Amino acid sequence: MKNLNIKAVLFLNYFVFAILLNSVGTVILQMQQNFGISKSSASVLEGFKDLPIAICSFILASFLPKIGIKNSMLIALFLVSCMCFMMPFANNFWFFKLLFTIVGISFALIKISVFTSIGLVTNTDKEHSSFMGYLEGFFMIGVLMGNVLFSLFIDDHNPKSTHWLNVYWVLGGLSALSFLFLFFTKLNENEAKSEKTDLLGDLKNSISLFSYKKVLFFLLCAFLFVLVEQSFQTWTPTFYKEILKVPTSMSIQAGAVLAGAFALGRFLSGFFSKKFSWIYVVSFCVIGFAISILLVLPLTHNTLIDINTTWLNAPLVVYLFPLMGGLLAPIYPSINSVILASIPKYLHSAMSGLIVVFSAIGGTIGSIITGFVFQEFSGQQAFYLSLIPLSLLIVSAIIMNKLKINPKK
Repeated sequence: MKNLNIKAVLFLNYFVFAILLNSVGTVILQMQQNFGISKSSASVLEGFKDLPIAICSFILASFLPKIGIKNSMLIALFLVSCMCFMMPFANNFWFFKLLFTIVGISFALIKISVFTSIGLVTNTDKEHSSFMGYLEGFFMIGVLMGNVLFSLFIDDHNPKSTHWLNVYWVLGGLSALSFLFLFFTKLNENEAKSEKTDLLGDLKNSISLFSYKKVLFFLLCAFLFVLVEQSFQTWTPTFYKEILKVPTSMSIQAGAVLAGAFALGRFLSGFFSKKFSWIYVVSFCVIGFAISILLVLPLTHNTLIDINTTWLNAPLVVYLFPLMGGLLAPIYPSINSVILASIPKYLHSAMSGLIVVFSAIGGTIGSIITGFVFQEFSGQQAFYLSLIPLSLLIVSAIIMNKLKINPKK
């Protein structure tokens, strides 16, 4: 298969960062138990992760190809490897703020590089869309495995135990392995570079993207989607622990089930994107997810779960809640692929940067709002709020579908 090695590297890099990025829900739960941090205070970890992503993406996007796509990914993997090997010695909340800051900066480098690379290793719009779907699906496999991995290090009988920090030895080793694999893999980056422009010209190209209405509505879609997605991913472990009253390890495993549903949904999007127009896929998923919220959340009220409950004897709602993620999953790769396939390859880095920026901002705002409503009202009301951005998302997607991009000469 053409470009097999570099495609494998892209999958591995995404897998590593899927675990690190989406461990924030688990870490938020453990911060409350280990250090007595409140929900609203713990929710700022999302900001320490997402704001560096947004800031670095904005700064680096336009000239990252000149730094080098491969070099950028190597820098990112080196940084997170070093940080992971420090974490087993963490004994204060600020360690985790630093961890997610480093992870955020590194992910900005990785995601822009990966999104830019997709255009280099695919030849058609449908191939681009399909590969994007499979890549995002593998990302969710990483999230699933990360939740399972963390749950194996949790001590349900001692909430104050910090034994779970030993998981970072494993993550550090995985990051270092990914670094070595990438170091010995070749990537032809020529098409990602615009030989006609200097740094100032690259910045102008990036800014020019805002002149297209389709790009503006896409960025709104990306912001709204991640606002909803991150709210569910970050707060599902806490929801299971405090609302459904299941053991801590099972609460974290629920995040793995949610990730598994996301992975399945994104792999299916890779298949359905070859069969149907993206707008039909997105519309079906948004409406289906909204309906599932209205049907499933009422079942979580007054649920009586025994302290010895396991996945083998849990009530139906324990399974239904995370499975909703399967409907939400195909939206992100679908809209990302559409916009990237609409513009020249030398602008993919700049567009990828904007995707990461608006996604990061959406994730931060979504997590903080959900954490606040969860603390002041209830977990159910926090998730009911997602119906508002979902409504705006489907309207924005429909408008985006009607707009065209005619690149300026």
